[in-house]
Amino acid sequence: MPRDLPLGNEKLLVSFDSNYVIRDIYYPYIGRENHCVGHEFRVGVWVNGQFSWTDSSGWDRELKYVEDTLVTDVTLTNNQLGVRLHFQDAVDFVIDAFLRRIEVTRFSGPDAEVRIFFHHDFHLYGNDIGDTAFYDPELKAVLHYKDRRYFLMDGGADEGESGIAQFACGQKEFEGKQGTWVDAEDGVLSGNAISEGSVDSVLGLTFIVPSGQTKSGSYFMVAGEDYKSVDKLQNLVKSRGVPRLIQRTADYWRLWATKEKKDYGDLSEGVQKLYRRSLLSIMTNVDSHGGIIAGNDTDLLRFNRDTYSYIWPRDGALVAMTLDNAGYWEPASRFYILCSELISGRGYFLQKYNPDGSFASSWHPWMLNGRPSLPIQEDETGLVIHALWNHFSRYRDVEFIKPMYRELIKNAADFMCSYTDVSTGLPLDSYDLWEERRGVWTFTCSAVYAGLVAASNFCDRFGEDANAMKYRRAADSLKKAMLRYLWSSSENRFIRGLQYSGDEARKPDDDVDASLAGIFYFGVLPPDDPMVVSTMNSVRERLWLKGSIGGIARYAGDWYQRNSAYLDIQGNPWFICTLWLADWYIATARNRASLSSAAELLNWTEKHALESGILAEQLDPVTGGALSVSPLTWSHAALVDTVDRYIVKYRELGQ
Repeated sequence: MPRDLPLGNEKLLVSFDSNYVIRDIYYPYIGRENHCVGHEFRVGVWVNGQFSWTDSSGWDRELKYVEDTLVTDVTLTNNQLGVRLHFQDAVDFVIDAFLRRIEVTRFSGPDAEVRIFFHHDFHLYGNDIGDTAFYDPELKAVLHYKDRRYFLMDGGADEGESGIAQFACGQKEFEGKQGTWVDAEDGVLSGNAISEGSVDSVLGLTFIVPSGQTKSGSYFMVAGEDYKSVDKLQNLVKSRGVPRLIQRTADYWRLWATKEKKDYGDLSEGVQKLYRRSLLSIMTNVDSHGGIIAGNDTDLLRFNRDTYSYIWPRDGALVAMTLDNAGYWEPASRFYILCSELISGRGYFLQKYNPDGSFASSWHPWMLNGRPSLPIQEDETGLVIHALWNHFSRYRDVEFIKPMYRELIKNAADFMCSYTDVSTGLPLDSYDLWEERRGVWTFTCSAVYAGLVAASNFCDRFGEDANAMKYRRAADSLKKAMLRYLWSSSENRFIRGLQYSGDEARKPDDDVDASLAGIFYFGVLPPDDPMVVSTMNSVRERLWLKGSIGGIARYAGDWYQRNSAYLDIQGNPWFICTLWLADWYIATARNRASLSSAAELLNWTEKHALESGILAEQLDPVTGGALSVSPLTWSHAALVDTVDRYIVKYRELGQ
């Protein structure tokens, strides 16, 4: 189920699913420790003796954000109960506090006592062993804790008795126990004050709502590493007030999202809004320590018991480059600093890393056919240097680059030079960007070429002429090898690559793959070169999905997240693949009218976003529903990148 409404501050991330249920809570690293691991934090409503959970049938849901902010604008309506709930949620942009403002409207029926119950199904540190939930009579709040992780929940109606009206702590998922949430369904909580082990809790707020009127209140959750820290944060939230903190957070993000004044040309208002929403969505997956996380959606656990909550240097580099180009240099800079710490002594990056910088889980072996094998995707190494050069050429921050020059830039460039098959001039085998095959890939070669050119440019600026020439020659040699071995005269296009096999032979893999866009995207050849034109025409003709949904698949026969009922369809449409085609249309446009093909693909992207503006990784090719991770950071970055390219080209063509 997609995460329609992620909210974060680079340290605390809270994500809602499409039923407006909290399903992921990360703290203190974005993507590192998920303290509910997809388990539901329910909201229940009791009205004059009738009860309903808001994720059940009978509720109409409108899930949006306040425009240009990371504050939700959610309306839940239940005609049977005769109540409408309006929520504004935010994670404060400074303090580690999740904030909720609640308005309860009695739109039909007599005066009502409305009790709202907030359920907490924590799995601290990602498991349910040894947790404690208790009600603190001094703080008048419910707390969950284990080791160095504390969460405190509090709230109250604006009128009547302030604070929590009811509470209960209990056990779940153990010896047949369902959980304390069941206790809420009669409208009265037991008041059990503590429980340990596999625990959950519920707190209740009471609103007296005359017919036709609206009453309001607040709820909040603060996170810390000990009792004192959450005590302090509770006092701060109560002294400032939830409404004021939500408003300041909205003001901050609105200022952040609109600080760069853009002339969007003739792009639709919907695309313009999605551009700003995408920037904000990217920031919910950025960690304060420098990590750019691919995606934080634990529904993927059902697929292979792992997630996207990792730092892929490739994804991170492309996102950081997008942020740089959009004018948001600070989070990009932190990513580059982290990369300078992550790179190996030999000059390469591994497949992926945890948000704290440790090695992440991987399926790339270190041994193949009895021989050592580097478990890398070499495009990741090249793209970090490529993105860093883009950063430097834009901001000219010599002092920033200085400490990374030797450890990151030259280290990576020397590795890329050495990791070469002397018989062909192509890189040695590594895994493709889709992480499915080992071989020599056109996308990977293009990224390595871009990385070597970037390293040469750095050395030229730093006055190291010999190294500048070394890396430039390596790039030129690689380009020649690509034209010799990766161009197919019979197909009149570039092939995906040379497939690795156990006997070390390399067989041409001539499938059409959307990633062939790397040839122009990373500057190997100009976008209007006949070889690029024929290649991109093949991508469009072979991979565009016929039917009402459309979009570009990764390649024909793509199995990942595929519905077996759709085997006659090339694959699922991906936002990034579709936007690569738009990028090519932009790059080859000769007048403003010829930009229309790119604008259509941007409109297609906007049309297939969730109501909240969130972009998934893939779409169902028949229904258009979100598939796989949602949001995917790379999808949002691709949208931002394409819009920025469009804006630049639109301005150029008007001169």
